[in-house]
Amino acid sequence: MVKRVIYPPVWLVIGLICIFALNEFYSGSVFSSTAAQAVGGVIIVTGLLLLVNAGSLFKKAETDLIPFKNVSALVTSGVYRFTRNPMYLGMALVLLGCAITVGAATALMVPLLFVAIIEMRYIRPEEAMLQGLFPEEFPAYCQRVRRWL
Repeated sequence: MVKRVIYPPVWLVIGLICIFALNEFYSGSVFSSTAAQAVGGVIIVTGLLLLVNAGSLFKKAETDLIPFKNVSALVTSGVYRFTRNPMYLGMALVLLGCAITVGAATALMVPLLFVAIIEMRYIRPEEAMLQGLFPEEFPAYCQRVRRWL
């Protein structure tokens, strides 16, 4: 039997759909303003920049972007000096920025749920795998750099 995996970008898309659905059908309190849209836009751009930057570091290290596949290097430079999971953080920021931009209070739950899903389904298993692949380097890296921020 083939195990089907929902990759993190799919969770991002699901989260975006949920944000816009909640905004449309169950917005709760609304706080939308020009300032909120500007702040949300800055957060979205920051998230996208993190994604692009982290992805380019993976390409440069010639290791796979797909979780759990073809891990050939432990990337610790660039944005990885500040967060162990800049791609996941970038996706969470995109969701947070979108939730702020639409201005629906209920949409703010989506980035939190995304972080919980990513933490359980990807980050913890990835960390266990990296511990096995890089038994000396990974624990030292974890001592220096936080999981999220």
